[in-house]
Amino acid sequence: MGANFNFAQGQGGVTSVRGTVKDAATNEPLIGVTIFFPGTSLGASTDLEGNFAFRTTQTITRVQFTYVGYKTQTIDLTPGESRVLNVKLESESQKLKEVVIKGRSRNYSNKNNPAVDLIRLVVDNRNKNRLESYNYVQYQQYDKLLLALSNSPDKLRSNFFFKKYDFVLKNIDTTKLQGMAILPLYLQESISEHYFKKEPEKKKTIVQGEKKVDFGEFVVIDSYVKHMYQDIDIYKNNITLLTNQFLSPIADLAPTFYRFYITDTVIVDGQKLTELSFQPKNEADFLFTGKLFVTMDGNYAVQKVDMEVGPKVNINWVRDLHITLNFDRLPNGRYNLSKSVLRSEFAPTANSKGGVYGERTVSYKDFRINQPQPNSFYEGEALAKAPTANQQEEDFWATNRHDSLSVTEANTYLSIDSLRSTKSFKRTLDIATMLVAGYKQAGPYFEIGPVNTFYSFNPVEGFRLRAGGRTTTTFSKRLMLETYAAYGFKDEKWKYFLGGTYSLTDRSIFEFPVRALRANYQKDTKIPGQELQFVQEDNFLLSFKRGTNDKWLYNETYTIDYLHEFRNRFSFRVGFKNWEQSPAGSLQYLKVNNTLPTGDLPGTGGADQVKSLTTSEFQLELRWAPHEEYVQGKLYRYPIVNRYPVFTLRAASGVKGVFNGDYDYQSLTLNVTKRFFLSQLGYSDVIAEGGYIVGQVPFPLLAIHRANQTYSYQIQSYNLMNFLEFVSDQYASLNIDHCFNGFIFNKLPLIRHTKLREFATLKVLYGKVREENDPGNNDNKDLLAFPVNANGLPTTYSLEKNPYVEASVGVGNLFKFFRVDVVKRLSYLNHPGVSELGIRGRFKFDF
Repeated sequence: MGANFNFAQGQGGVTSVRGTVKDAATNEPLIGVTIFFPGTSLGASTDLEGNFAFRTTQTITRVQFTYVGYKTQTIDLTPGESRVLNVKLESESQKLKEVVIKGRSRNYSNKNNPAVDLIRLVVDNRNKNRLESYNYVQYQQYDKLLLALSNSPDKLRSNFFFKKYDFVLKNIDTTKLQGMAILPLYLQESISEHYFKKEPEKKKTIVQGEKKVDFGEFVVIDSYVKHMYQDIDIYKNNITLLTNQFLSPIADLAPTFYRFYITDTVIVDGQKLTELSFQPKNEADFLFTGKLFVTMDGNYAVQKVDMEVGPKVNINWVRDLHITLNFDRLPNGRYNLSKSVLRSEFAPTANSKGGVYGERTVSYKDFRINQPQPNSFYEGEALAKAPTANQQEEDFWATNRHDSLSVTEANTYLSIDSLRSTKSFKRTLDIATMLVAGYKQAGPYFEIGPVNTFYSFNPVEGFRLRAGGRTTTTFSKRLMLETYAAYGFKDEKWKYFLGGTYSLTDRSIFEFPVRALRANYQKDTKIPGQELQFVQEDNFLLSFKRGTNDKWLYNETYTIDYLHEFRNRFSFRVGFKNWEQSPAGSLQYLKVNNTLPTGDLPGTGGADQVKSLTTSEFQLELRWAPHEEYVQGKLYRYPIVNRYPVFTLRAASGVKGVFNGDYDYQSLTLNVTKRFFLSQLGYSDVIAEGGYIVGQVPFPLLAIHRANQTYSYQIQSYNLMNFLEFVSDQYASLNIDHCFNGFIFNKLPLIRHTKLREFATLKVLYGKVREENDPGNNDNKDLLAFPVNANGLPTTYSLEKNPYVEASVGVGNLFKFFRVDVVKRLSYLNHPGVSELGIRGRFKFDF
């Protein structure tokens, strides 16, 4: 029979049975084995690892294990005892004969389908089965995240990189993946208390303990990984995984996209459950395949979920993704999520030998229902940390962990800490940081970079060489100094930058929430109206531009500002900027003369040339980004897009006479961005912006609309607008960038196997220049004429009464990294030097 027993005396009249069920021949765990107690209505089934556990006060004397294709096994029990059973079932497949069944296939239909009827009952009862249905909820949450290399044991042990670090290779785990091994490299844990109040809705989280592997200041893992492994709520319509949204099998629209089948009924803890199997109608859509168990007590609650993402789903790098959710019954008869396990394996291709294994386990306990906290408890920040959260000793973790760590997990902290202290690993990490982030250590106190700006070229400076760097946190955790020098071989001029940032907290200037004072001086060139995202303007690849690109500025700026961030993701920045700008290249600042003869060109006898403009400007920026998470890089903080809008309000006031300021004016700009998730139809990134300038100012101080003459596709710029082509003193714009996420391509033969994704974009800009700021309608000598080209034709315009419009369609996920768009300009096609059609590319890493 192959059953091994361990005995422990039970307490009182409670009989406890737990253990594993495996195949007697292969020793592989058996999933879904029915465990039945003859003479009762009690039962259970094994989980993904073949484990089971059961407790009852009823008198039971036997337990029976049944599984299709295996011999049934019955074991005697003694009431009141606790038993650990390691059961091995023998196959009876040798007794089976081949049976061939022929008949007509029956088309699947939602109509008169009891499985679909049951799912609709689950959907109808969804709200009352969620924690949010209670007036008050309190519980403790334990969160564990593991990242590891995966491969065969021999491949991991012979890994070239880790071969010289034998203490790391001793930590290989062969129990997580069948036939594979993993080498843990990252582990993080947290224990927190969660509180919820329904009316008005309030949430409070108090982190009692946090612990994680530390690779250094700029190897930021937890923020991005947290976004990849978000909390899984089966009761939501959509579940976000790996930056994509998957339709829940109990969503409102689930019967439209899923097939459902009733495959079994079981009894667990005296509760009758119906097993529902589900699978996508289209295997390439963002849907799951698996089973869920539904209670038949009239609540139609989910008791367990076991599901995975199929190999044909349009998602990158993922070789396997599996989710298990377990719900426990509370004393009130309701079911609440008790444990969530998300396992995934990433690899370049499905056939790759090695990969990266990730596992997030979240468990919940100590539920307290409808035990209110005072209103004052919810005041302050929604997320708080105990003062000792990051300094908890091992005794705290041993006592409070919901599950003990495995030996390899426990050793991960020690092995990686030892790895970080080795000189060779520090050198390797230094080189990797240079390649990825662009900075190279030059001693403990200074780093050189960014390396991609060392060389570039443009029409004004010709060949441009630049060198610079900044101090490290070893020099000072609170103070960072930064500098560079550049030289143009055509204009034969030096450019400089010198800046410093000082943290007003005991944290680094990179650590959220920031409170820092910044001051800098810069003397350099700039293209009017070019605004780039997460890239340096003198990046070598952006030196290549279309059309004429000879209108530049020499800028000399002094800036000081203060940034204050709050944990609720609200921040403000106040500052002062003194800016002297001088035209460069073919750009000229020419005053309009009121005696200018009709038909004469600005700058020909009747206009005076202005060498420079100076403004002194006080600035205020308010920003609110609810629930925003980000990845902190060496140069930029990269926000991780979520479903919440981001509001940015900027106000500025120029003051004449202060530090040689030439103009009085005020400006106000509001920018709102939001991603709209449309489930199976993909998502839309929408950007709405409006601005207004008060006062009479020349065109260089108007809003110069964001243009792009590079071949890189810029989301927030107009990709077929020329630099300095449009200016406004009041404007409104709307940009919509929609990704269908393969919704169309997934349904087309041949193409659906490529996992390509479709994009469509529309950008509309309305604006105008009031008469007081229009040099064509005003003889005020303080205004400057709009620029013209060598033929005397205007190259800068107001938007008059018609909007600027451009649209594009694109194909993304080319080689899993690239997006290519065909961009069409739909208005103002008669302007000189414009392109009506263009092809633009964009590099992006995404799942």
